[in-house]
Amino acid sequence: MKTEGRNAVSELLKTDKNIDKLLIEKNPQGSLNRIFAEARKKNIRVQFVDRRVLNKESPEGRHQGVIAFTTDYEYSAVEEIISTDKDNALVVICDGIEDVHNLGSIIRVAECAGAEGVIIPFNNSASVTEAVIRISAGAANHIKVAKVNSVNRVIDDLKRAGFWIYALEANGQDIYKTELSGKTALVIGGEDSGVKRLTREKCDFTVSLPLKGKVNSLNASVALGIAAYEVIRRWTTNG
Repeated sequence: MKTEGRNAVSELLKTDKNIDKLLIEKNPQGSLNRIFAEARKKNIRVQFVDRRVLNKESPEGRHQGVIAFTTDYEYSAVEEIISTDKDNALVVICDGIEDVHNLGSIIRVAECAGAEGVIIPFNNSASVTEAVIRISAGAANHIKVAKVNSVNRVIDDLKRAGFWIYALEANGQDIYKTELSGKTALVIGGEDSGVKRLTREKCDFTVSLPLKGKVNSLNASVALGIAAYEVIRRWTTNG
């Protein structure tokens, strides 16, 4: 797997993931120099190459002068995400997010919000790819992501672990008028279909963000960001 871009590679170097090698553009300066110095500390093999070599490895040209090569992305076991002993904990469940840009942005939001992890289904979902890692600005290397056969089964497991489950969906109750406390799981639906009916029925609540404009929906990652930080605000307010 390739990780492209200065931010994404810098974040990757902060982890314990096995990096096979780095390709860095010749005569590095600025942040590329810092990436090289960090790679040397960790005894990672570095090759200095012409930009044309990087362009060949990066068809979309998003390398910014550096590409890291690692083994395939390692998913976490869902139990690692669920089995937290925190009184306040956040888990994000993606129910059919198929767009890599949305998944990458959701992972970034979840990591920034301090979520325990992100859960995605095997079917009808984007996976963690090189593009997702880049779009997440490297956040995918810092947060647990689990792939599961059944989102609904995981919801049952989360309930047994003491989580309240909230589907973030249109026509729900106003999130600002909903009690939010303790262990919380937010379910984000697909770009077009939203949270599936059976999944929504499994949730404890369906909540919505009040929309005051003429557009009738928010991007999935934007909606998650607002909801996640409302959960955090409630934890702070409620002590």
